[in-house]
Amino acid sequence: MSADVIIAGGGPNGLMLACELSLAGVRPVVLDRLPARTTENRANGLVGQVVRMLDRRGLYEPLSGDPGPPRPAPHYMFGALPLDLSSLDDNPLCLLPVPQLRVEEVLERRATELGAEIRRGHELVGLAQDDAGVTAVIEGPGGGYRLRARHLVGADGGHSVTRKLAGIGFPGVTRDDTVSRTAHVSVPAELIDPETGGLDVPGYGLVPPFMHHRTDRGLFAYAPFPSRPAAVTTLEWGPAGEQGPMTLDELRRSVRRVLGVDLPLCPPVGEGPHLSRRLTGGSTRLADRYRAGRVLLAGDAAHVHSAIGGPGLNLGLQDTVNLGWKLAAEIHGWAPPGLLDTYESERRPVARRVVMHTRAQTALIAPGGDVTALREVFAELLGDRDTVGRMAGLLAGSDVGYAMGPDDGHPLTGRWAPELVLDLEPGRVRLAELTRNARPLLLDLTEDACLAEETSGWADRVDAVIARTPRPTPAGTGDGSGVVDRAATALLLRPDCHVAWATDSARPGPGERAALRAALTRWFGPAA
Repeated sequence: MSADVIIAGGGPNGLMLACELSLAGVRPVVLDRLPARTTENRANGLVGQVVRMLDRRGLYEPLSGDPGPPRPAPHYMFGALPLDLSSLDDNPLCLLPVPQLRVEEVLERRATELGAEIRRGHELVGLAQDDAGVTAVIEGPGGGYRLRARHLVGADGGHSVTRKLAGIGFPGVTRDDTVSRTAHVSVPAELIDPETGGLDVPGYGLVPPFMHHRTDRGLFAYAPFPSRPAAVTTLEWGPAGEQGPMTLDELRRSVRRVLGVDLPLCPPVGEGPHLSRRLTGGSTRLADRYRAGRVLLAGDAAHVHSAIGGPGLNLGLQDTVNLGWKLAAEIHGWAPPGLLDTYESERRPVARRVVMHTRAQTALIAPGGDVTALREVFAELLGDRDTVGRMAGLLAGSDVGYAMGPDDGHPLTGRWAPELVLDLEPGRVRLAELTRNARPLLLDLTEDACLAEETSGWADRVDAVIARTPRPTPAGTGDGSGVVDRAATALLLRPDCHVAWATDSARPGPGERAALRAALTRWFGPAA
């Protein structure tokens, strides 16, 4: 038995990678040790650039029920401090409040439609690799067996078996001095503020919805999700004390300690599964490498960190979009030397920044008067629009571009492609509609459409689209790089929607054409 790529882990990251590989004509097999998708909801939404990435794969509408495009959030938070994003001209931070269970459902259906094979109840227990491929040892419902593939990707979470079998280190720290409690609940209707949707807590005051609310004793959050039960979360410092499954009384006592008052909490109504969870401590760790020969890591298998700010799926899903096309290029034989190594060199620094800002946010929500004073200073800084813009880019994961080789001097090169509306025959389309096949794309907007012909040697790998002048990028829909309303006359996009080359020239000359061919060769191999 053989496959092109084995993916260990059938969560969101493994399923997204299966979609990306299948779009590129590669045969993945997804292994997951659970016999069916989990009913435990681990996340309540998506935050950041990944929301637009899902739009560019045609997945935003099935998840949101909205035909799009995604709209930036007017406000968010950093370390339980409010971020007013409404004044930003270039707001990169989008939110998609969809439970992880729904994300997995949509991704599994899409992966299956594209031909990926998903084996539930099959667990990776061993591996061996050589110069030609990887042999996985698997335990399944019918017993053990071996499966051969060109590559194996571990998307099997923070306790990754793949990472351990490959001998990849996972340095970092684990702490056990915090206790987080979350449960689906219902609250008396008279406590819900009709204007904000927040909670008017008797004896305490108004707590805004979907925002972390910090006191000197802990953290409180109220999340009234549409079409499902509201969730209440507390975070405290110190030992958990309680043992066994968490109860609603335990959550009530925790709320009392954090807010200093009692909050009436009732069991949730409606169909489950309903969440009731206690988590003690947490880890911050980053794999010392993302690749060991033909074995690679993605998502939580490569990095774990605090969930504050919701960066986990943003980081992991974008890992898979970066990795998928590069693995496919290796398998199809057109990858230029070193292409697969750029997965680590591009994505590991992004993970390092997530580790940095989640640790900073954790410090800002800690109890005590010194932290309260520090928060007062930060609150003043967050009144500055430039600072807010920097924090929005940091949280969205759009504040760092990739190195694309020789610098062509264009501010978009290395950045994520901005939102564009294009005039094509027979009508007008968004750029997101042209990227759903996950192929490299040359967007030729020059006056005489002179650049599309330069891709003829790469026609088996690169699509060329000739369009008319794009409509200006609307304020607030940039890529978070500070580049707004900058309409290039040509863009070369990688499948992960990062700009590999760009020009502003209406009629590019020989030098610019040569630079385009160099970028095509650097990222998509020599011309056929």
